[in-house]
Amino acid sequence: MAVFLGLPLAIFLIFVIWPFIQAVFYSLTDWSGFSPEMNIIGGENYLRLFNDDIFMTALGNNILLAIVVPLVTIVLALALATMVTVGGPSHGPIRGLRNSSFYRVVSFFPYVIPAIITGILWGQIYNPAGLLNGLLGLVGLDMFESFPWLGDERTAMGATIFVIVWGFVGFYMVLFVAAIKGVPAETYEAARIDGAGRFRTAFSITIPLIRDNIQTAYIYLGILALDAFVYMQALNPGGGPNNSTLVMSQQLFRTAFNKGEFGQASAMGVVLAVVTLVFAAIVFLVNRLTGGKEERGRA
Repeated sequence: MAVFLGLPLAIFLIFVIWPFIQAVFYSLTDWSGFSPEMNIIGGENYLRLFNDDIFMTALGNNILLAIVVPLVTIVLALALATMVTVGGPSHGPIRGLRNSSFYRVVSFFPYVIPAIITGILWGQIYNPAGLLNGLLGLVGLDMFESFPWLGDERTAMGATIFVIVWGFVGFYMVLFVAAIKGVPAETYEAARIDGAGRFRTAFSITIPLIRDNIQTAYIYLGILALDAFVYMQALNPGGGPNNSTLVMSQQLFRTAFNKGEFGQASAMGVVLAVVTLVFAAIVFLVNRLTGGKEERGRA
């Protein structure tokens, strides 16, 4: 047993823990990243970070993404998963919509497209002379002619969030479909006999019984939102109008490779890691406080 546990533990320590320790060390230096010389400057990089308006804007954008992206994606994925599994006729055996396999394949398709391709594709769709404005013009919405969806501070973040949700909702729908199929059909039939409607069934049976799957999905989506580098760089490499879509990973990349300040960039990476850990801890805590542990105990 020690042999089987020792190798994965060693790999984890070497490739995960040790690089993080190195990043913490570099964050306390003025290392440029391109020379062997470095000086220990303590917490100066962190003081600069939290007095940097651009970085704080990026941090705020990341927090917004971490709240909105998981919430919207999970709500949509749960709704779709419920429809294709138990959303069929309200009489007879419990079953989903007819041709539900087709809906699963279609909704899963965006997930198989690489993120960079998704970003480039939607960047062209959002182009002022692109497909979206053309379609809106066809239905009479002429006010959107040549509208810069990614170039307007009012719409840049919303348009970006839509792309991320579009890319992931199908995957999490399939995840929730598998979880819902693990719930005994008799449970849903008993709820139907008791007169429970679709919303009551979803909130009283489906969500409590697949709570762990929802928690896992929320954490993974939150981690994705706290990074989001590929989507943001593909859609708006400059950070958007007035830095409205700038995220910490983009600012980290700029600081390291454009400015040659690897010590400062390492401090950004440490902050990003800490924020991610805090986010995961909050999700676990909320799940426990809302009865997650009790539900597992009863199961």
